[in-house]
Amino acid sequence: MKITSLSVKGVSPWNEDALIINESAGVFGVVDGATSLVPYTGAGGETGGYLAAQLIAQTCDAMAQDAGRLSPLGLLEEGNRLLRGRMVEAGIRPQQKEELWSACAVLIHVEEHGIAYAHAGDCMLAAYYEDGSIRIVTHDQLAPVDDRTKEVWAQGVASGLNTRDELWAYAKPQIIVGRALANSPGGYAVLNGEPDFVEYAEYGRISRTGVVSLLLLSDGLYIPTRAGESDREGALAVAVRVKEMGLQPYIEWLIALEESDPDCTAFPRVKKSDDKSAIYIDFAE
Repeated sequence: MKITSLSVKGVSPWNEDALIINESAGVFGVVDGATSLVPYTGAGGETGGYLAAQLIAQTCDAMAQDAGRLSPLGLLEEGNRLLRGRMVEAGIRPQQKEELWSACAVLIHVEEHGIAYAHAGDCMLAAYYEDGSIRIVTHDQLAPVDDRTKEVWAQGVASGLNTRDELWAYAKPQIIVGRALANSPGGYAVLNGEPDFVEYAEYGRISRTGVVSLLLLSDGLYIPTRAGESDREGALAVAVRVKEMGLQPYIEWLIALEESDPDCTAFPRVKKSDDKSAIYIDFAE
């Protein structure tokens, strides 16, 4: 088994993604933190999204040897529980969603005959098969929310706004609406300390039969799309290009594309370049 991983910071001051790589336990994951709408700064200047991602990743890695007893969902659930306690200690009010530190995640346990997984938000898992097919195992729970934000962003561009700061202010009310859907009916699962996280997370197990490799990724690897185009198939588009180009060359190509649209007007999105993290596991090696 050969493991290739990377984590590239976007335009924000902190890389709010984190990786979990515990080869001896067969536990791997990608965590994508999100800065709270009410800004929080830690003792070292850390954002809430950074702290959330690091805590969840460290918890899952530390408990990885218990993977035979704790499922990937159980590991994430424990990380979510500890995150709530850490936020309370920092003075965050758990009932105020806009204050919560949060993170999406995908976590897997590679077993002898199968791959168990748990998933929240838009960190995704793709499986490559020996017949050349690609299977997107997880469902992007955030795509409908992101599509609505992109629609509002595009409306701002159409109205004459042409800087990222102007567009952010224009779209912020819709972003707040989207955050309120966390761990709620009609919304999506996210690790933000809320006990209801476990009710909205997705989890399961696939057979390893025919699987030659896996790709775990944060949504920062998604290819920017034009106004009116959905991100619902974003993970598949990434998986296809990574297969064709390789992980590092794909990242370099993607960053060049983002740099060509610094104010996010041609490709509606909330920041020029998001953090990009991925793990590629090749079973053939």
